[in-house]
Amino acid sequence: MLDASSVSSRHPQCKEEVTGGKAVRVVINVGGVRNEAYKSTLKSIPGTRLANLVSDTSCETEFFFDRSSAAFTHILNYYRTGKLHCPDDVCGNLFGEELAYWGISETDVEPCCWTNFKRHRDAEEALALFEQEEQPPDYGQGMRKPSEAWRAKAWALFDAPHSSVAAMIIGVISMLFILTAVTKQCLESVHQQVIDTAKNITVGNTTREEIFPELVGSPEFAVVEMICVIWFTFEFLVRIICCPDKQKFFLNIMNIIDFVAILPFYLELCLAGLSSSLLAVLLQCLRAARCIRILRLYKMMPQATGIRALGLALRASLLEFCLLGIALFVALGVYSTLIFYAEVHAQDGTVFRNIFYAFWWAVVTMTTVGYGDMYPETSPGQVVASLCALTGVLCIAMPIPILINNFTKYYALTEAKHRRPAKGRRWEGPDMECKHKEAIE
Repeated sequence: MLDASSVSSRHPQCKEEVTGGKAVRVVINVGGVRNEAYKSTLKSIPGTRLANLVSDTSCETEFFFDRSSAAFTHILNYYRTGKLHCPDDVCGNLFGEELAYWGISETDVEPCCWTNFKRHRDAEEALALFEQEEQPPDYGQGMRKPSEAWRAKAWALFDAPHSSVAAMIIGVISMLFILTAVTKQCLESVHQQVIDTAKNITVGNTTREEIFPELVGSPEFAVVEMICVIWFTFEFLVRIICCPDKQKFFLNIMNIIDFVAILPFYLELCLAGLSSSLLAVLLQCLRAARCIRILRLYKMMPQATGIRALGLALRASLLEFCLLGIALFVALGVYSTLIFYAEVHAQDGTVFRNIFYAFWWAVVTMTTVGYGDMYPETSPGQVVASLCALTGVLCIAMPIPILINNFTKYYALTEAKHRRPAKGRRWEGPDMECKHKEAIE
């Protein structure tokens, strides 16, 4: 019996023995499991390890390989049938390594087994993504001097709620301020009143009086808002001063949310004395922008399995959502045009004044909301409306299973990552074991 490791070092040239015109068979012992095959069968796929082996060693009839026998069974069937199938009971990554060892390309895997073959690799990539996200940031980066140690501690204190007990306390305080600010904004809308204020507007040499509607709330809510903004500003400034990389800080989406949440308060103070209809609309938009500060609660839940799985599922389904948006946009354009021309000759007039109005109706109908403010009255319009509703149901329902499957996959992988025990020392083979023994001696 010939060990496969010695074949690459020597290539005996001997005549192939054929008895009675019969083809020569060889025995391939893989992991203790003996397999027999004709040399002509192994030569059917040139360029592979077995084809080169039987071509270079024509006088040997048995070879031994210390490889996986479960995967080799399917690889040997590839030589016999010309079709490469991936076993269900073998990890796709292990099967890929075996294919590489035997000199077979992964692209030869049959389409029926390709999904199963790639599923394990996708799982490995997802687990690698989890490990990359879970890498703890170096809060001392760029602060190696002893005099700057306080910056690293302050940075971890305000930026990483799970880094210490003190950081967790500050995180809870920040969360309470966020909930207070959001609750205050909701209660303030109950007690607010719209008051028309007359102001003199001067344009050139002409002065005229205009009426501006203003929202006037209770002064107690203004005090609560000021206290919350002071805390948010203090926290934001501490993190700016102590962060090691200012560019990464300002490009982070959560930091942008923090800045946008506190900006309206200071802009209102600066623009309070000015009068303009455009300015009034701007102030209303700034007040509404305060609600995004509730997104900062996500910082307190970075390790939540469901949230992380949902974020990764949405990221993995981005292409499907883009295709859904394109399909909906095309369908909206078609049905809004059809409903406009179908209802243009209605007896009592049509509510579809133009295609833009019809576009709004198509959005409401395809998303199955159905406000009832616009509806067709003619028979052709009702036919178009029925087709529009059916198309909307089909377009929206098709990507949902994809999102659910991705969420289920990433949720299971996240749970597996958290429940998997810590890895011990990686096996490095007999050579490294000898080196360890020599180092100990």
